[in-house]
Amino acid sequence: MHENKLQHFYIAEEQSVYLLNTKDATKLKVWVELCQQQLSLLGYKNIALLGKGAYGFVFNGDDDLGNAFVFKFSRMNLPQHVQDRLAEEAEIQAELSHRRIPKVVKYYKIKRQSIVHMERAPGVDLEKYSQQHGPLAPELVVNIAIQLAEILLYLRNPKKHSKGKPYVHGDIKPSNVVFNEKTGKVYLVDWGSAVVAQLDATGQNTANSVMDLMSSDLQNTNARLGDVYFIGQDQISGAMSSPRFDEQGLAATIYAIASGQSCRYGHQVISPLSLGLPKLLAKIIDAMLSDDLKTRNSAGDYFFKQLPYLKRMVMAKQHTTFDAKSLIPVWLKSKTNKIFDTVVYGSRKSFLRESTESDELNEIDDAQLEKYYKNFLMGMGDSEKAFIAAVGRLGNFPVVGGLAIRWQTDGIYIDSNLTLFDPNLNASFQSAVNNMVHLAQGIHRVGMFKSCLFNARNTLHVERQSSEHDFIAELGQEFSFEVSDVAEVDDITRLHSYFEDGKDPDEYLYLPDEIMAVLARLNLIHHTGCIIFEVLPTHLKIHSYLMLLNHEKKQELTECLAEIITLLPTIKGQGISGFMKLPYKDTRYFEHISTLPEKYYPRNPKIIESVKE
Repeated sequence: MHENKLQHFYIAEEQSVYLLNTKDATKLKVWVELCQQQLSLLGYKNIALLGKGAYGFVFNGDDDLGNAFVFKFSRMNLPQHVQDRLAEEAEIQAELSHRRIPKVVKYYKIKRQSIVHMERAPGVDLEKYSQQHGPLAPELVVNIAIQLAEILLYLRNPKKHSKGKPYVHGDIKPSNVVFNEKTGKVYLVDWGSAVVAQLDATGQNTANSVMDLMSSDLQNTNARLGDVYFIGQDQISGAMSSPRFDEQGLAATIYAIASGQSCRYGHQVISPLSLGLPKLLAKIIDAMLSDDLKTRNSAGDYFFKQLPYLKRMVMAKQHTTFDAKSLIPVWLKSKTNKIFDTVVYGSRKSFLRESTESDELNEIDDAQLEKYYKNFLMGMGDSEKAFIAAVGRLGNFPVVGGLAIRWQTDGIYIDSNLTLFDPNLNASFQSAVNNMVHLAQGIHRVGMFKSCLFNARNTLHVERQSSEHDFIAELGQEFSFEVSDVAEVDDITRLHSYFEDGKDPDEYLYLPDEIMAVLARLNLIHHTGCIIFEVLPTHLKIHSYLMLLNHEKKQELTECLAEIITLLPTIKGQGISGFMKLPYKDTRYFEHISTLPEKYYPRNPKIIESVKE
């Protein structure tokens, strides 16, 4: 096949197309189509957008021989020195030769656009796999841990590399580990945070000669930040780059896939010792996630020493599955043709912060930070961060509904209404819900948290030329709502109100009295759902999920929603204001906990096999 030459085209910034304004949404669609068209003209087939991150977008495509490739593009809206990182990524990845690391085919620089063309790792990333299956079986977790350890041993061995120095991936997390279910093999991808290590695993400088030592920077780290949901404290605090960084990423990844979470921070409440892992691996991961540097490093050393034992460990031939009933109600609906872009909106978060200071990361110029919690979550304790991440994980499922969690001195009280639209994901979703509840139990303070989950595809968009103009809906714009399968009779004593919790201190948009009056009337109609007003300078977004429970009030509900549309010109100011209504009060109570009880894999795996038989 002739050598393909990529032409110049742009990629838009990351965000669900259903939350963008008309101009940006059009740009995104045009750019994605242009990318796919360009790759198609070059002879590639089965082209699709594979993923996107803080620094770039990734497309896949097959050549005429059926070989699968990945094309990674830098974001055009980032500073040039950040875009240039793609060249460094390609250079480092090209220097590596390991069967579990995709090979780079070529790096292109066309005008201002950087592109890396590489092999595609077969399979699905562990974050998606975990979302489909929930906590992974201990047998699989051990297998993945061993394979990742072997990749890290290759990276940290200077004799394996032409420069005679170890390498650091710098961003090991489930979404960067691709798992091939057919072969059981894993691959380490996305080398955007990779660097040549400044220190080896023993803490010694990696300079090979006096000249090398004199030319190296012994004061400043060359490390990239990586994903702050998974990297360790050394990397966050700007320590010199070391293979220890990847040890931390490995420990966080193993913990996350074993517990069915999307971050490392829940380990104090949902302990690695409680996940049904073999005791040896559980103890090692627990120590590797310790706050104490010496404990972390000793555990990392011990992990690699115990690899031969882990490889010989006898485990059940079939993967163990743990069925857990949801701690709060989850309603199931049959899978529909409706496509979901679930968005989680959380309010009343400020009480979860221990401080308002986030200076630990303020001085770091890194695009990853804005994606995560530079301005908010850094003021939280680990369990609070894990709780917020657990609520966010619910947004990876086709689900709508709401949560209201109240922490009191005697325990926590949860009101909820969650409807999942894919029964195949029920086990995984229930596990994610239970993780959220357990993490909430591990937070010891008084306050409240509310969260709404809605489908972004139902968001109404109204635009204006400038903040001096009014928001005026287009002809035909209206709210959509569903009607319950079975009508429910109002029970005044159990109804949940839009207004019962008062004004939210984290919301900074005050709606005009006219709209509030309509919302008060709407509140009297027996329904469930949410309505959230998000006002930007020239863009109004109204997110909603509404289900009517009293079928006799369909006309009244329609009229209220239509009246809100006509009153949009009265909205002034900027910010967010949200309202949530649960179908009725069915409060569940849970005691506070410090950590879940220990639970290990049985020493005799035949016990598991006999139970299955």
